[in-house]
Amino acid sequence: MTSYILLVAAVILLCVSLKKVSNKLGVPMLLAFILLGMVFGTDGILKIPFDNFEIAEQVCSVSLIFIMFYGGFGTNCRHARPAAAKAVLLSTLGVLLTALLTGLFCYFALHFGFWESMLTGAVVSSTDAASVFSILRSRRLNLKDNTASLLEVESGSNDPCSYMLTVIILSVMSGEFSGGALVWMIFAQIVFGVVIGAIVAFAAAFVLTRVQFGEDGFDTIFVFSMALAAYAGASIIGGNGYLAVYITGIILGNRPLKNKKSLVHFFDGITGLMQMLLFFLLGLLAFPSQLPQIMPYALAIVLFLTFVSRPLAVFAILKPFGCGIKQQLLVSWAGLRGAASIVFAIMAVVSPAYMKHDVFHIVIFIVLFSISVQGSLIGIAAKKLDMIDESGNVMKTFSDYSEEMPVEFVKISVTGNHPWANKKIRDLESLPDLLLVLILRGDKRLIPNGNTVVLAGDKIVLSALSPEENLGIHLMEIRVEADSRWVQKPLSKIKIGDGKLVLVLKRADNVIIPNGETIVMENDVLVVSQV
Repeated sequence: MTSYILLVAAVILLCVSLKKVSNKLGVPMLLAFILLGMVFGTDGILKIPFDNFEIAEQVCSVSLIFIMFYGGFGTNCRHARPAAAKAVLLSTLGVLLTALLTGLFCYFALHFGFWESMLTGAVVSSTDAASVFSILRSRRLNLKDNTASLLEVESGSNDPCSYMLTVIILSVMSGEFSGGALVWMIFAQIVFGVVIGAIVAFAAAFVLTRVQFGEDGFDTIFVFSMALAAYAGASIIGGNGYLAVYITGIILGNRPLKNKKSLVHFFDGITGLMQMLLFFLLGLLAFPSQLPQIMPYALAIVLFLTFVSRPLAVFAILKPFGCGIKQQLLVSWAGLRGAASIVFAIMAVVSPAYMKHDVFHIVIFIVLFSISVQGSLIGIAAKKLDMIDESGNVMKTFSDYSEEMPVEFVKISVTGNHPWANKKIRDLESLPDLLLVLILRGDKRLIPNGNTVVLAGDKIVLSALSPEENLGIHLMEIRVEADSRWVQKPLSKIKIGDGKLVLVLKRADNVIIPNGETIVMENDVLVVSQV
């Protein structure tokens, strides 16, 4: 037992080290994890025997739950809204077209059986969220025309569609097919997945905003359990568990939750661990000695997928939206295949469906090619196509992004003879560029306004420009868009919401401590506090 624990620790340390090395070399870190698994595997140096596809499927399925949840949690709906329609079509119709074209190629060009061809197309039809997020984040690769948000939403939401196609085709190949059953399966997968995901998300948000957890960290444990509940709740009634998890993540990630920063840090770490585990396990499961045997088929499929079926699907969907040719080419190239494709291939292996070809190792080869070649060249492709936006920050397309706010909170006790005692806040004579943001009155926390009276015994919290110190005040950003009804209005005329106060107004490179007469302008970022 001790030796296994030591081995696990060594693998995790190696994965962490490889992450640093891969970032410096410009190679996607997930490629390093899967190659490390191959080194440890039966054909590798350490020759650890592992070929249990059933256990691998269960472990990988659990890992995908958290990867899918965090993909949704990190999606910033405000930034993604302009690209939402295109992304949804790419993650549904795009997946279907990619699967169909790739399947037809396998059938007519490679002479696979018809349903085996369709299965091969289905398992490689979705793009990999972990790979896309990893590259965009690690390289801070901001792209023009909302392309980063488009890729983010597409890659985060298309796995459920690919999963559904895989399940349907495996059912057909196993002889469990009928017209009525097919219609019901599609209905149940989509509707139950969406409904259960939404119910779990709103229930979790209700609890998080109204229940004070007794110990630090229990809210993260609660959200962790809700992600599992969304998957299991949908799956047990025939819904798409991955869709439910993604819906839960995207709803929770775009709500102003307390302690959101701690949730981000927790799920960032747990998702990173799951990615390491998943890719290492998939590498461990593979037999590199079998790759040369399937290479002619796999190379033909991946070249067709990269240069024909994916671009045709992308062009067919994006062209009617008036997207430029450069954006279409970049979106086509950024369709990376990854863990989900391999997990779906494992599902095919453990199913009773008969397959003539080694679908698992074909998909392994496709993923290795996609991550190593396409992933490594995304930055170069974006630069050659003049699609890099030097003025933007791609991290702001993720709702889990949190930069340090230049605000410091200072606490002052109000004694009986204090000059502010028994005065309304509007009548206080305070220092310039200070704002009273919180009153601690006994066990109560009060968000003040101009009519609030300061009492003796109160402890008041003032804000000033400086790095943030958290005193139980939770911050959120609101960007003022061009069509917002707040534009050209003073803050005193704007309703932010009960229990909320604008602490800081960021305008271009300037940071302003506002008052009621401060005029809000287009593109201002309001930093709002809540308790």
